[in-house]
Amino acid sequence: MKTLLTIALLLSVTFAFAQAEKDVASRVEKLRLALIDPTVANLSELSSIHLSYGHSSGKLENQAQFIEALVSGASDFAKVSFEDQTIQVEKDIAIVRHNLAADVLDGGTSNSIKIGVILVWQKEKGQWKLLARQAYKLS
Repeated sequence: MKTLLTIALLLSVTFAFAQAEKDVASRVEKLRLALIDPTVANLSELSSIHLSYGHSSGKLENQAQFIEALVSGASDFAKVSFEDQTIQVEKDIAIVRHNLAADVLDGGTSNSIKIGVILVWQKEKGQWKLLARQAYKLS
C-alpha cells in the first residue's frame, strides 16, 4: 500500500511540474506574439506591474515604459523567434532562457538582431506574469 501511495504521489508531482512548464511555455509564446502585435491589453495581461525589463544596451524599463515602447512603435518587431529555450519551474517562479532572433524596424530601416534573454515569471493570482527580463549580447 505504501508503494502504491508513493508512486501516486510521484506521478502527481511530475504531472503538476509538467503542467506548470506547459503553462509557462504558453505564456512565453503569447509574449512572443505580443512583441509582433502589441496592445496595451495583451502586454498588461502578460506582465507584472512590478516588471523590470532590461535591454542588451543596458536600458531599463518598468511595465508602463515597456508597454509604451512597443505600442508606440519605438520598439517595432516585424518577426521574432525564440531559439534554444529552456524552462525551470520552482513553486511560483519560472526561469526561461532563450536566444531571441528578430527583424526589427528602426525608423523604417530593417535590422536583424540575435541576443540572449533570461525571463523571470511569477505566478500571481493563478496566472504567470513576466516579472523580470534581461537581454544580453551573445559572444
